[in-house]
Amino acid sequence: MRIADVLRRKGTTVATVGPDVTVTELLGELAAHNVGALPVVENDDIIGIVSERDVVRRLHAGGAALLQAKVADIMTTEVTTCGPGDDVSDLAAVMTSRRFRHLPVVVDGRLVGIVSIGDLVKARIDLLESERAQLQNYIAG
Repeated sequence: MRIADVLRRKGTTVATVGPDVTVTELLGELAAHNVGALPVVENDDIIGIVSERDVVRRLHAGGAALLQAKVADIMTTEVTTCGPGDDVSDLAAVMTSRRFRHLPVVVDGRLVGIVSIGDLVKARIDLLESERAQLQNYIAG
């Protein structure tokens, strides 16, 4: 199964945030979109990604003043991305080993979607269920 298959089911709408948005505004966007991370985009280029985990870790270290900081101050700048043709199982292994949960999908440098580890697990379960059903139908004749 490929990332394109996941995006076909999930959709390609991606909420993003700019680097100059405050952490308080970021939290509002995360809540409004019910997501755990947002790509940070400037001039249509992905320049980072910021997650709830980034906020919590820095809030613990720096206190409430962090809420007025800019997203650019806390975002991860080395963003791992994938393409629609990438294999779901391979990416799930990468996400697990590198301990991140969100992966922007890029085509020709343009953001076309985002997948979470939950999306990949769901896709894998759906595939296994489909295979199980096919095997049962084959055995039942």
